Amino acid sequence: MTLPRRGEKATISIQEHMAIDVCPGPIRPIKQISDYFPRFPRGLPPDAGPRAAAPPDASARPAAASAGRRSPSDGAREDDEDVDQLFGAYGSSPGPSPGPSPARPPAKPPEDEPDADGYESDDCTALGTLDFSLLYDQENNALHCTITKAKGLKPMDHNGLADPYVKLHLLPGASKANKLRTKTLRNTLNPTWNETLTYYGITDEDMIRKTLRISVCDEDKFRHNEFIGETRVPLKKLKANHTKTFSICLEKQLPVDKTEDKSLEERGRILISLKYSSQKQGLLVGIVRCAHLAAMDANGYSDPYVKTYLRPDVDKKSKHKTAVKKKTLNPEFNEQEFCYEIKHGDLAKKSLEVTVWDYDIGKSNDFIGGVVLGINAKGERLKHWFDCLKNKDKRIERWHTLTSELPGAVLSD
Repeated sequence: MTLPRRGEKATISIQEHMAIDVCPGPIRPIKQISDYFPRFPRGLPPDAGPRAAAPPDASARPAAASAGRRSPSDGAREDDEDVDQLFGAYGSSPGPSPGPSPARPPAKPPEDEPDADGYESDDCTALGTLDFSLLYDQENNALHCTITKAKGLKPMDHNGLADPYVKLHLLPGASKANKLRTKTLRNTLNPTWNETLTYYGITDEDMIRKTLRISVCDEDKFRHNEFIGETRVPLKKLKANHTKTFSICLEKQLPVDKTEDKSLEERGRILISLKYSSQKQGLLVGIVRCAHLAAMDANGYSDPYVKTYLRPDVDKKSKHKTAVKKKTLNPEFNEQEFCYEIKHGDLAKKSLEVTVWDYDIGKSNDFIGGVVLGINAKGERLKHWFDCLKNKDKRIERWHTLTSELPGAVLSD
């Protein structure tokens, strides 16, 4: 307000006028809305309720004593206090009550609940589900894995979709030699493959000690492929020649026991057919295929071929060799059978030596593994040889495990 000159009437600005109207007295703190609506962690406390009414004689005396000296401003102030006391009955720290009340236990903080929407939760469908079936063909030593479909996969790309594919490994011993994979389906979280992948050379021993690892991954063209989820099936759960169907929730990636892999490392498997032909008067040896060969090249593969000898080989004319199969650890040969002209009675004195090699240009070839069949062999190798001698003109196929050394053999090509 400006001071008036002598003879002038005092004037008040609009700002000063509003200040006077709004603030006629001392400024009081403004109450928060939470003061009138308190929150409780687990509902109202057990003793919450309207404040118990005081005895009539106790409340009449103070009311009568103060009735004669109540002012309008005191009435407004007491109305506010009454409201505070009314809502304070439900608060965490109410005012003193006229009568004794039981002690109230402290409220417990709310417990943290698991995040069901996050991918780190225990919800099994967070990564998706996978439908597949397994069949162990005992007669042909084959494990057929049919990948049917997946549902609700975790989005991996910026468009909220994924480019999923499925890959298989046999544990222990996961490597490129026993890896199989499906085709990639683009831009989908619910892919349908209906694709069958087959492992050859699977024995009854493998069905007891090996586990099939099934992984679902997202393929990226310009960076590393991303892992979505996996599941593992012990092969001992399968019955021979019986198809078992699975519908399993994918799990996070589990570590692979490297020490176990090394202790059970193998050089590979080979499928050999034997037949003594009465018409040709000789032993027919067929190299059908190899499986899970050891990788000998820097690219993680090998260029395998197979050589056979009938020992003892005095004239050194019993050597036969297959063609070279480039960049593979599971070669299929299916070539014409090698014929060794020999009398049936002399086979008991002979042994068949089969070796697998990796072909290299400009340097010596690498030995992968070998196996010896004969009367001095043991286990399946002896049984295969004996069945061939016993059953003339019958072709008998057997899988054999390659070993890293051959007794009495010169490991050079």
